[in-house]
Amino acid sequence: MKVDLHNHTVLCNHASGEMEDYIKEAIKKNIKIFGFADHAPLNPDDGYRMKFKEMPIYEEKVKRLKEEFKNDIEILLGYEVDFIPGHLDKRVINSNTDYLIGSVHYLKTWNFDNPQYLSVYKNKDIDKIWEEYFQAVEEMAKTNLFQIAGHLDLIKVFNFKPKKDVRLIAKKAIKEIKKANMAVEINTSGLRKPVKEIYPSNELLELIKEFDIDITLSSDAHKPEEVGKYSKEAEEVLKKFAFDKCAVFRNREKKLIKI
Repeated sequence: MKVDLHNHTVLCNHASGEMEDYIKEAIKKNIKIFGFADHAPLNPDDGYRMKFKEMPIYEEKVKRLKEEFKNDIEILLGYEVDFIPGHLDKRVINSNTDYLIGSVHYLKTWNFDNPQYLSVYKNKDIDKIWEEYFQAVEEMAKTNLFQIAGHLDLIKVFNFKPKKDVRLIAKKAIKEIKKANMAVEINTSGLRKPVKEIYPSNELLELIKEFDIDITLSSDAHKPEEVGKYSKEAEEVLKKFAFDKCAVFRNREKKLIKI
């Protein structure tokens, strides 16, 4: 894995390890371009994100590490931003970052990837859940505020799969991602979750390839040892779908590099 743009820090309250250790692990695994994209603050605070007052601390620390390790690795600064209509804060959107990852973790007030609320899946029609999720992804892309679509089919995290063809459910959202000139991350963290699959699925990668959407790479690490994890599996996906370029972002500008 030459690029890894989605990695967290202790500021999000559900990750561990020193930021320096994430970077050292990336260097050890021969990652050339590494991005911190910790969870941006939410209002109201859900307890799983950094606080607004911590944003300057986070940004300054990443910039300091960028300088400290500049001879060994390129470090980029980003945020993973929850798309919740009416809750996009200008302090995050207008931050001086290289990129923003747009992610859907909430359907209304339901934090669907939190095991604490797992039972909700059993009380709803699974196809409707997936349709609601991809409608949110579609709306996220329409904002034109984000450079990367995060873990595109995160809704499968607990292995509740739709009965309907996922390509039909997701097609409108993928069209909007293309219109917004976003990249989709190949995110290996799903292999650490109950679903045991990379995000997005092969079916969705077929659509991404069909619409000529750029991809990027991420491990979504919440611990230093997770940086670059499952890189071989990611490489297999790249080969299978003939992706030979990867998107990176500097100052919100996309550049494609050979992989």
